[in-house]
Amino acid sequence: MSAAGAAGSAGSAGTVGTVGAVGAASYADLVERALRGEFGPDPRDRRVSVAFTTRQCVRHDGRGGGYRNEVLSLRVAEAVGSCAVEPGALADTTVEECVGADVARLLGHELAPVRVAALDAYLSHALPHTPANGARPRPLPAGTSLEKSRARARAVAELIGAPDGGTVLVVGVVNSLLEALRARGLGYVPCDLKGGTTEWGEPVHTDALAHLDRCDALLVSGMTLGNGTFEPLREHALRAGKPLVMFAQTGSAVLPRLIGAGVSAVCAEPYPFFWLDGGPGAVHHYGGSGSGPAGHLAGGVS
Repeated sequence: MSAAGAAGSAGSAGTVGTVGAVGAASYADLVERALRGEFGPDPRDRRVSVAFTTRQCVRHDGRGGGYRNEVLSLRVAEAVGSCAVEPGALADTTVEECVGADVARLLGHELAPVRVAALDAYLSHALPHTPANGARPRPLPAGTSLEKSRARARAVAELIGAPDGGTVLVVGVVNSLLEALRARGLGYVPCDLKGGTTEWGEPVHTDALAHLDRCDALLVSGMTLGNGTFEPLREHALRAGKPLVMFAQTGSAVLPRLIGAGVSAVCAEPYPFFWLDGGPGAVHHYGGSGSGPAGHLAGGVS
């Protein structure tokens, strides 16, 4: 799986309740605030103790096709941050470069996936996925790879505030997510940098920005953080007032801090991901129609 104006003001994100609910105006603003230590620990005092990549190839029983994933993960104290990359894109030496480096240094790394994984690990450490920081846990039951994929997809689809019969721009095609939208009676425009077709033979568009005006809401993979396609989507949602829901294995602790600045809701899934284990798991909802600081920030998305 891969994916493809004016930024909001700092006041648009606001501060609600606890430090965990502090939002940023943009991804760049979030990085700057992290570097200043505004979320707690000084990033110069937090080092990466473990760096690793996870590679997988999937073909669920009953599905006509499959896909490959590769994820870079960095551990800071008890927290793991991740960023998906194109398979084979990272040199084997990348993880060695990250081990022992402080977060501040990695936030300036030449590779965007390293920068994203480092910020994700740091924020997972500083603002863990707890109710105090706006998270609402959503359990995932044990099951086969397809059963868990569908359960995760239903958890994501619950956050989408599109009107009945509306159209959702999906950036980062996952067939289980499309299936969940179909079950809700929502139309969709599937987009992915890899192109191809969906499980139902629908063409997958490679230029998501060209189809923004066709949609009532956006459903976007966190992988867009690492490949540089996130900000135009956030800016469009902010300008147009459209719901933007993120499903986030990449940047699971990053994207909740952008609620109120274009992002409406996040289904955050920190490492280990649902596809790594057949046992029970959990994702975390932020924003949408739920209660709590992040739910208040999102406002109006059901």
